[in-house]
Amino acid sequence: MARIAGVDIPNNKRGVISLTYIFGIGKSSAAIILAEAGVSEDKKVQDWTDEESQKIRELITEGHKIEGELKSEIQLNIKRLMDIGCYRGLRHRRGLPVRGQHTKNNSRTRKGKRKTVANKKK
Repeated sequence: MARIAGVDIPNNKRGVISLTYIFGIGKSSAAIILAEAGVSEDKKVQDWTDEESQKIRELITEGHKIEGELKSEIQLNIKRLMDIGCYRGLRHRRGLPVRGQHTKNNSRTRKGKRKTVANKKK
């Protein structure tokens, strides 16, 4: 396991795939990072030299928001939406889908487990 930005990335996978284990780095940004570092995308992490891995570490820390810093920024953005009282903020506050999905039948991920409402007896 190689350690980059406080995250253990798998050794037995290609560099592009391994870098995606870091929160905030996807496939395209991983490809850009490897291109800037001059490392082949097909090269496995275990085959990286110390010099290459150090260059990748530097590129990630100086040019990308990752892990804790990115998560805190996302939380601040959500809090800002809730504070200004916009529609998206209200949906976040109520725990409902934010991006316009219907909620009559679906959205169980946001709403949680079903709460059964009993019928009144006549």
